[in-house]
Amino acid sequence: MPTPIHRTPRARLFRNTPVHHGKSHKHLVVCRANGEFVKHVNPHDIGELLVENEHFVWLDLQDPQPNDITLLREEFGFHPLAIEDATRTHERPKIDSYNTYYFLVFYCIGYDTTRDQLTPQAINLFIGKNYLVSVHHGAMPVIDETIKRWQANQAEFANNVGALLDAIVDDYFPVIDQLAERVERIEEQIFEHYDEQALQEVFQLKRDLLNLRRIVAPERDVLNILIRREVPLFERDIIQYLQDVYDHVIRITDSIDTYRDLLSSALDAFLSVQSNRLNQVVKILTIASIVLMSNALIAGIYGM
Repeated sequence: MPTPIHRTPRARLFRNTPVHHGKSHKHLVVCRANGEFVKHVNPHDIGELLVENEHFVWLDLQDPQPNDITLLREEFGFHPLAIEDATRTHERPKIDSYNTYYFLVFYCIGYDTTRDQLTPQAINLFIGKNYLVSVHHGAMPVIDETIKRWQANQAEFANNVGALLDAIVDDYFPVIDQLAERVERIEEQIFEHYDEQALQEVFQLKRDLLNLRRIVAPERDVLNILIRREVPLFERDIIQYLQDVYDHVIRITDSIDTYRDLLSSALDAFLSVQSNRLNQVVKILTIASIVLMSNALIAGIYGM
């Protein structure tokens, strides 16, 4: 059973110049617990670095190519099924436990304000006792932001996994705010202006909330497994960090459910308003038909 990671608060980060191979983008983060920098690291020396527990290695692979897959297999010894999952697009977040590491799928979620739609992006993580490997397609600004946070506050380096997941989940809150504004806008269209286009926006927003819940709800289960420490890789302070992320995910899930209920109420109100307007139209047509029928009745009687 692997021993937990022990890091000193004085740990420092170094990120060498990104290495490009074809269309892939690869950069390596190496840290020593005693504060020494490791410069110009050859990716093929990762296996030797992992043997020494005082090193912490973070390898980030963007748009991985076949040579990157070989690196994951030979230097880290990851299971072929985990490597296969890491290079494919996933519909749902998940976590798999192996003997000495976790493999998990998480999602970064952005919001395109020009098109009013969600922009989810999967990130695949291999989490070991002294390494973190992230595999994803497309740029991930949250990775660079997390590295900057570690550089600004070196004490957070021990919480590398927690800091990354926390940064990912923190980006969910602006997305929730955007969805809340859309709900308010739809309610205004229904109750103040009665815009018939609001019905289409209601169904579109309900679909976005459903897709968001399909991402966030499994992530709650992923964090729950990490907190239970089925594979004991984390110290207790990191578990507390993950519990804070778990609480944020719970809040986001509750917000999604609340907005779904509001949309259901808005949809019922829209149908009620539409029914009342239809009743008014039928009432006017009925009055008009009665007036015309009276004239026709009189003309028919005198005609006979």
